[in-house]
This record gives sequence, structure tokens and C-alpha cells, in this order.
Amino acid sequence: MAKEIEKLRIDKYLWAIRVFKTRSLATEACKAGRVKLNGQNIKPSYIVKIGETYQIQKGIEKKVIKVVALLERRVDAKAAVTFYDDLTPVEETYRYKSVFHAPVLRRDRGTGRPTKRDRREIDDLKDEWFSEED
Repeated sequence: MAKEIEKLRIDKYLWAIRVFKTRSLATEACKAGRVKLNGQNIKPSYIVKIGETYQIQKGIEKKVIKVVALLERRVDAKAAVTFYDDLTPVEETYRYKSVFHAPVLRRDRGTGRPTKRDRREIDDLKDEWFSEED
């Protein structure tokens, strides 16, 4: 008979459901304010409750997850998905994926480092591309 989990820390839960690669990364994200409950930052020692919805920012990716069940140990990805509902808005998911399809700027080989003027032109061009997607 399996022991029912009563208390589980948020950092351990996020690691177990494979949101973060290591538990220390999950802990750091909590400490840095990238894990929120109802818009409020939470500590890594916060006790997870079934039914709560968390907002997580991992780099440029933003996720919204709802706890369905508690998971203490890390399991394979297919099994981990059953312990939470991904409520991330579709447009947020597409915005994250569209970054990988952004045009790549290339300079001719042997032209050297860009000058200050070149750098400003490159920055202006990037701003144009990324402002069109919003």
C-alpha cells in the first residue's frame, strides 16, 4: 500500500513534474520571484495544495499550471504530465515558439567586428522585427 503524500514543497514538486531540470534550479526560481501563486511570490518551502494554480517563468517561457495530484519523486515525462494541468494560454505558447523562427542576422566572414553605427542599425532592425509580432 502506497503512502499518501501530505506535505510537499513547491520546489520539489516543480522538479518532480519536470518543469525544472534540477531541484536547485526550481529553488532558485522561487527565490528569484519567478514562481507565483495569485500574483504573489512564493518561497521554495511553500507547501503545495491540490487545485492551486501557479504562474512560472522559465527564461522567456511562461507557464500556468494547476496541481491535479502530488508527486514526490521524479518520473518520466509521460507520467509527470498527469500530475498537473497546463493552463498556459495558446498565444503565450506560440509567442515562445515564434522566437525560434525569428530571422538570424549574419555578417560576411572576414568583415570584422561591427562598428558602433552597424550595431545601432542591427538593433533597430531587430526592434522592427520583434515589434511586428506583438
